[in-house]
Amino acid sequence: MADCGEREMSSRVPVIVILGATGCGKSKLGIEIARRFGGEILSADSMQVYKGLDIVTNKVTPEEKCLAPHHLLDIVEPLQRFTVLDFRNRAVPIIDRLIQNGKLPVIVGGTNYYIESLLWKVLVEEDESSLGIRKQVKSASNEVCLDDKRQRVQADSELVYERDRRRMQEARSQEDLESKNLSVQGDLVDLLDEAALEHVPSSHLYEKLQAVDPDMAQGLHPNNKRKIIRSLQVYAQTSRTHSAILREQRSADGGSELGGPLRYPYSCILWLQCEQEVLDERLHLRVDAMLEQGLLKELLDFHRLYNEERLATSTEADYTKGIFQAIGFKEFHQYLLLSEEDRNSEKGSKFFHAGVDALKLVTKRYARRQLRWINNRFLRKTSRQVPPVYGLDATDPYFWNERVLGPAFKIVESYLEGQKPDGVEPLPVTEQSVKNELKTKHCDICDRMFVGDIQWNDHLRSKKHRRMLKRKQVL
Repeated sequence: MADCGEREMSSRVPVIVILGATGCGKSKLGIEIARRFGGEILSADSMQVYKGLDIVTNKVTPEEKCLAPHHLLDIVEPLQRFTVLDFRNRAVPIIDRLIQNGKLPVIVGGTNYYIESLLWKVLVEEDESSLGIRKQVKSASNEVCLDDKRQRVQADSELVYERDRRRMQEARSQEDLESKNLSVQGDLVDLLDEAALEHVPSSHLYEKLQAVDPDMAQGLHPNNKRKIIRSLQVYAQTSRTHSAILREQRSADGGSELGGPLRYPYSCILWLQCEQEVLDERLHLRVDAMLEQGLLKELLDFHRLYNEERLATSTEADYTKGIFQAIGFKEFHQYLLLSEEDRNSEKGSKFFHAGVDALKLVTKRYARRQLRWINNRFLRKTSRQVPPVYGLDATDPYFWNERVLGPAFKIVESYLEGQKPDGVEPLPVTEQSVKNELKTKHCDICDRMFVGDIQWNDHLRSKKHRRMLKRKQVL
């Protein structure tokens, strides 16, 4: 791994990224750093970009927002499609503007792939015709709260999938249309029409990807619809295969097997760490607090409004888009469908308690996924350029100032002065013990597909696979 912490530091504005599992105090630290150093906060949370449902998405309170400028909160409608490309295209100009003006960007995550899209050049870049959109977004400063008055400045631009579909429909020839559409039961589906593609079976989409970009298809599970659609759309937008563009990124100066180089080499990571048992209990208590704050009412009100609009327009229910992906909707799905009378019955009580248990469980699982990602992306020795990662012990709130706030201020201040933090060392990186070649493998015994060596080896060692193997041997 190329160690960015070893390079000669110069006096310029760093990019500070605050990571950690949900419930460990990332927002609190972000606000305190922004206030101390005159910085501004960028939320890197895929659910907090949506307007409303503040409890469900665990947004900072209006009072907290007034303590420091916040960006990328409440910027799109709850059911609007918003991709990681849309996020990157809005966030990068804000970061660039802050650095140019000498202000400290503080990225608070959040959603793993949102953070990755900012730190590294891993997504397909826009062509020159997109620069006008980028310039419009560059001046956007969303939901900045100062002097007790909220000021909203909307980014005046189309979302990525809407813009690309319009442009391609205007510019493509008939030959292009034939090669960049998908035939489904005799009808042509535009590869840029994401809404239409969602109704196409994954098997059809995967076959199309195998035809136009077999290398990319080999590294994706046939059921991974989101990534399959993305690769097809890259081909439709650029007339180049997604796999070829990724190979180009990886071979660029500073690139690696995981993608392109660092976007902001002068950056550092502050990782809020917490003992697992303490974090689990904290997450349980947070769910209880969310319920006391009105979580159920917020879910019920939005669910009712959504269904009223859906029935009025005769559209089918779709709980896989927009803010419906937030933790909470799926867990309370059965309860939300009940009438008010049934919600007050024994059946309603049963569904309610089942929803609470499920919400606590998925919240813990989500926190563990966040931690695995941090370890794999930042603390495994690879060829990738990785910013220094500083661990901060947030286990005991009583020692917040001594173990979190004090060291964090010291690190940020050193970076602002162009110096390596004195007496504070970044976390060590470890060798990656298993090579994970991302290619699909099919288990003939279990009739299942797996992507990558790690998934494949885990499956071969699993009890289920061994049981199936014994059954086949007996037969």
